[in-house]
Amino acid sequence: MVREPGFERFGAIPSAAGTLSRYASARASAAGIDVAPFMAKAGVTRQQAEDDNVRITVRGQIRFVQLVADALQDDLLGFHLAESFDLREAGLAYYVPASSESLGDALRSLARYSAIGNEGVALSVREGEDLVVTFQYIGVERRSDRHQIESFLTVLVRLCRQLTNRSLLPNRVRLCHRRIEGCSELEKFLGCDVVFGADTDEVSFSGTARELPVVSADTYLNKLLIKQAEAARSYRKSTGGKLRVDLENAISVLLPHGKAQLPEIARRFNMSPSTLARRLASEGLTFAQILEELKLSLAVVYLQEADLPISEIAWLLGYQEVSAFTHAFRRWTGKTPRETRVQKKAARDGKPGQGLPFIDVIKPVRQIRPARRRAVEAAGRRRRRS
Repeated sequence: MVREPGFERFGAIPSAAGTLSRYASARASAAGIDVAPFMAKAGVTRQQAEDDNVRITVRGQIRFVQLVADALQDDLLGFHLAESFDLREAGLAYYVPASSESLGDALRSLARYSAIGNEGVALSVREGEDLVVTFQYIGVERRSDRHQIESFLTVLVRLCRQLTNRSLLPNRVRLCHRRIEGCSELEKFLGCDVVFGADTDEVSFSGTARELPVVSADTYLNKLLIKQAEAARSYRKSTGGKLRVDLENAISVLLPHGKAQLPEIARRFNMSPSTLARRLASEGLTFAQILEELKLSLAVVYLQEADLPISEIAWLLGYQEVSAFTHAFRRWTGKTPRETRVQKKAARDGKPGQGLPFIDVIKPVRQIRPARRRAVEAAGRRRRRS
């Protein structure tokens, strides 16, 4: 069996080769920043973040790179790192496409073998009037990421240009995460506008691009590399048991459209609503529970964006009225969204007497519910005794 160096199995936890983390660590060190505290917060070791023979969890990489970006005050760190990334460091995920006959062949190979480099993001290719590459997060919360996906997008476009020796320009780019003011630097590199807050992550080229020849094509080398890539791919263990995370990824993009309902989500998973409900029940979950806890989690993230109006946050979470969002948030946390935002700002500014740090204000819904249930049960017992 051929095995990629350092291709260790993390069970059901999606792992990555860690190239992005290594570049982020090097960038921080060059700026004189100690990354050890970031590693501890992200739950990764120095070896995982710096050794190319050791894999890192995808969640750990996303968190680590975000912490480095915050320290560097670089809101485009993923893009900036991907600009200087040596594409050959992707290993088989680079060399198999680079030895393919055409760009279409190269992208199909990239989609098939990309998990060798990162198990948390699956690529798919649609061919028709346009040539579309879609990124889908598997077993990893999409809402937690910004820098990794922007680095993937940048590397993909760079790869297409390098393989064809042409200045290919996408005709459409859509990303799920939000940027209030857009991103002119990224758009200048791509040569097109980027739609943020979309319901999918994808980049689209003209359909004729699939026929462009790859300048480094080598049929014999490609056959040899495919054998190695298939062996490495077969070694990758399935990242099953991540139904909740995949559901949350599907729900989050449907919330603003008011379509985050059990029948629609079940349809997207090719299940009946009853089958999906049974699957969730087998894991001790309900759809309503996941939906409510996801709304709380997203609300916490959105409230940290000072320029994002609360009315827009309500819409992003699927509420038609701000009052409905305010009522739900008070039920979850005991505070209104505005009170929480003020408290977070005070904690960030270090003002005394302003209460706990922002994250401590948010009590998880799963903790609130048992307390409420115990109170109801206690009241029932008192009524029975009387």
